[in-house]
Amino acid sequence: MEYSITLAQLFNIKEEYAQNIITLLDDGNTIPFIARYRKEMHGSMDDQLIREFSEKLDYLRNLDKRREEIRELIDGQEKLTDEIGRSLDKAQTLSELEDIYRPFRPKRKTRASVAKERGLEPLAAAIIRQEKGFDPMKYAEEFVDEEKDVPSVQDALSGAMDIVAEMLSDSAVIRGHLRPIFRKHGLLKSVAVDEEQDSVYTNYYDYAEAVGKIAGHRVLAVNRGEKEGFLKVGISLDPVLPLSVIDRALDKGTNPVCSDLLKAAGEDAYTRLIFPSIEREIRAELTDTACESAMKVFATNLKQLLMQPPVKGKTVLGLDPGYRTGCKVAVVDDTGKVLDTAVIYPTHSQVKIAQSKKKLLELIRKYNVDMISIGNGTASKETEMFAADAIKEADHTVYYMVVSEAGASVYSASKLAATELPELDLTLRSAVSIARRLQDPLAELVKIEPKAIGVGQYQHDMPQKRLGETLDGVVEDCVNSVGADLNTASPALLLRVSGLNATVCKNIVAYREENGAFKTRAELKKVPKLGPKAFEQCAGFLRVPESRNPLDNTAVHPESYATAKELLKLMDYSDKEIKAVKFGDLSQRVKQFGRKELAQKLQIGLPTLDDIVRELSKPGRDPRDEMPKPLLRSDVLDISDLKEGMELTGTVRNVIDFGAFVDIGVHQDGLVHISRICDRFIKHPSEVLKVGDIVKVKVLSVDVKKKRISLTMRDL
Repeated sequence: MEYSITLAQLFNIKEEYAQNIITLLDDGNTIPFIARYRKEMHGSMDDQLIREFSEKLDYLRNLDKRREEIRELIDGQEKLTDEIGRSLDKAQTLSELEDIYRPFRPKRKTRASVAKERGLEPLAAAIIRQEKGFDPMKYAEEFVDEEKDVPSVQDALSGAMDIVAEMLSDSAVIRGHLRPIFRKHGLLKSVAVDEEQDSVYTNYYDYAEAVGKIAGHRVLAVNRGEKEGFLKVGISLDPVLPLSVIDRALDKGTNPVCSDLLKAAGEDAYTRLIFPSIEREIRAELTDTACESAMKVFATNLKQLLMQPPVKGKTVLGLDPGYRTGCKVAVVDDTGKVLDTAVIYPTHSQVKIAQSKKKLLELIRKYNVDMISIGNGTASKETEMFAADAIKEADHTVYYMVVSEAGASVYSASKLAATELPELDLTLRSAVSIARRLQDPLAELVKIEPKAIGVGQYQHDMPQKRLGETLDGVVEDCVNSVGADLNTASPALLLRVSGLNATVCKNIVAYREENGAFKTRAELKKVPKLGPKAFEQCAGFLRVPESRNPLDNTAVHPESYATAKELLKLMDYSDKEIKAVKFGDLSQRVKQFGRKELAQKLQIGLPTLDDIVRELSKPGRDPRDEMPKPLLRSDVLDISDLKEGMELTGTVRNVIDFGAFVDIGVHQDGLVHISRICDRFIKHPSEVLKVGDIVKVKVLSVDVKKKRISLTMRDL
């Protein structure tokens, strides 16, 4: 297969670009490196699109590998014909290939295989030919044989029809015609196993929706209901259309007796073999599509969560709420270094609450705490109310924010946490993580398996390997788009940098500890096992703020340093200005000179020129600074305080297929249904909202007992 031609058509790009990406990937270049530093070779495709391109390339290569495997298997049976060979060459999907191979696949014992062992194939073949005047009953008498377990004419005919039924079931043509019928006319139905039993699946106790229209989240809901034993789920389809397809394939002749036998065999083939098989296929297809869609939502939410702007230069106090064991406290300075820890009991007796308030205010005053970060787990609401009340008595203004503590316990029990915070008890490590999540979400959340961060839907129902790969790709893209400080980045953060593996990351940290801070990017070459290829892939994504070369603190790749310096000379910057890194009007000078003329003079492409200019204009630029700032609070609401029509400001916490959950400052997030997000029609909430957005909402209804809050963003 000409992969570059196929992929160019699929992604609507030049064939030259497709071939370049294939070559770059095959040469061991990482996706972040290709996306950022080889833009001219692929037309500035982003990392997500290149990742999809890479996955499709793998699929096509696996398709070709399976194609040749099947060809060899059929040839090994000496049954490979020119027609089968052409069919294999034309197949565009794995299911088409498997349809072709189905008749040749070694089978377990079936009714048809038993009939073949009894010598009934000639009878089946004669009935299929339907010759005029042929009497199948009379011919069947020749196959009656007690020793072969064919005691009667009827047994002989039944066995022959079993052979015909399997032949029809194995037909790639018939299956190829039936799948679109299932997709177009089939219904996915679910019914209750026990109608009297209450569950979260009551909406699906008597439910049906067209296979071609059902939303992915409903597919995953009925799947889970079936798995948990509350629902029976299946595909429903009027058999008239599929049976007519099978009838046409039989090409009935002028022998009515044979025609009747073949019609019965066709119905048996459909009911017993084809329908259950295609039903499984279609359900698997629906599930795969739903999972892919859910993983994309998860990936989008994760990216937006990781790209939340850091709260720089602030001392943060982290609170990990709890009832019986108390609330764990950790104070960290503006670099994330732990200054102090404690345990307080704000949900116990009045005496304990007073002592807790005194301790909290003491820590705030002692370390000049700017913000409090509160985990959203058990006892979060009580802890938030306690903190909001306590900070009113602080000697300076303090704000707080409730953050997701998903994965904090996973981190605190990990080897990484034990290495980073060996002197702290496991429970106190969670409080440190919660504090650091407010300071720098990306740097802290990379320490946790992405699946544990919890911004998806039905994530435990996803194929875990595929989900892991998807989310790892998101984390990698985020880390590399932001860059990492070579002298402060943790091993967990370094591991996500393009071109670095676990061994090299350990060696970088060991080199730092032994030799002190890196003074230049070039010094990376001295790190053991970090060879030229790894340096090429990682250097542009690692920053050295302490370097005397200002380019070392930008995303300009070392391979472009000479070009960047030449650019500055052409733009008439003095050596003094270059050393002071003051290029605020660089883009204006470039515009006056002419971008195309300048790119030609420097012998680089326009995308590379634009990237260099952008980086030099704002050295040390953090793309997260352009995102909405976190919403900090100084007071608290209770769900019982909410009234219909009340207008509030909140933070989008999760975006899912049917709406978005918004934190409005009460313990329970409110749901804005997709129909209530905006006045125009949208296919998915992500068209309008993303995790971290600050939005205005109005309360539609509140169910205090069920802890459900319904919100709207319309008519505001």
